[in-house]
Amino acid sequence: MSSGSPDKRRKMESALNQLKKHTVVVADTGDFNAIDEYKPQDATTNPSLILAAAKMPAYQQLVDQAIKYGMAKGGTEEEQVANTMDKLFVSFGLEILKKVPGRVSTEVDARLSFDKHEMVAKALKLIALYEEAGISKERVLIKLSSTWEGIQAGKELEEKHGVHCNMTLLFSFAQAVACAEAKVTLISPFVGRILDWYKENTDRKSYEPHEDPGVVSVTKIYNYYKKFGYSTVVMGASFRNTGEVKALAGCDLLTISPGLLAELSQDHSAVTEMLSVEKAKACDLEKVHLDEKTFRWEHNEDRMGVEKLSDGIRKFAADAVKLETMIKEKILSVKNGQ
Repeated sequence: MSSGSPDKRRKMESALNQLKKHTVVVADTGDFNAIDEYKPQDATTNPSLILAAAKMPAYQQLVDQAIKYGMAKGGTEEEQVANTMDKLFVSFGLEILKKVPGRVSTEVDARLSFDKHEMVAKALKLIALYEEAGISKERVLIKLSSTWEGIQAGKELEEKHGVHCNMTLLFSFAQAVACAEAKVTLISPFVGRILDWYKENTDRKSYEPHEDPGVVSVTKIYNYYKKFGYSTVVMGASFRNTGEVKALAGCDLLTISPGLLAELSQDHSAVTEMLSVEKAKACDLEKVHLDEKTFRWEHNEDRMGVEKLSDGIRKFAADAVKLETMIKEKILSVKNGQ
């Protein structure tokens, strides 16, 4: 049987499999039962994804175990809830690590986004919980908000503790430059949320993938990092459609929801490499340095970046509060013997 022409073979291969030849594919979900079939290398979680998964009947055992742990640790109600939350985030991470060969990203509470020392302390606590469960810190990325304080927390965790960080809620070029200078392991620039902002705040309501403001932003960041040889890698995140994903083929990593992974696995159109080190080296970009005051000014000049960062922190914080409320109610019912 002849294998046919290369073009025909490519048509038979899914866009997802083609994408994997150019980019490390990561699953963006707390619903670890949804990722098996797509064979991602890594997985990412956030407070909103953990909240969604914690409400699913399939994961009630994890929630119950975390509550048992939190109550056994004792202390005030607040401490029991905090310990339960940490255990729950790590428990989801541990289950995910049974499904992926690489790393899981676990997020530090967004309410700590402006407190460097508290972010470092929380990160080390999460790493300790992973290590207690037999998981090396090499398999964990700690997610931190890309505020100035978050970026400096990432710098300290990497330099002093050998903890790998994933800087999230990244929207502005200033945030990306500061993360590169802090030598964090990885950044997660958000594609879809940038598109959302432009649709809401400008007259233009639709974009071709290569013109999509989120795609343009991540492409510039990737090119800047590669042109100037930064070690920090780029993981595009928050996608609204498969067009955005395919327009960033060649990016170091892309973290994609199970819904879009499913679409890509059914899509048989050709995927071509859009980003590469060679193209980046040829880009016309100038190297910049940002100290704290310059970072704050440059980030503040980007209205979209300012609004989306603060909005993202508020949303993750709100979902953390919802999860805490759910845990408080469950602890109360356990104490009341229900």
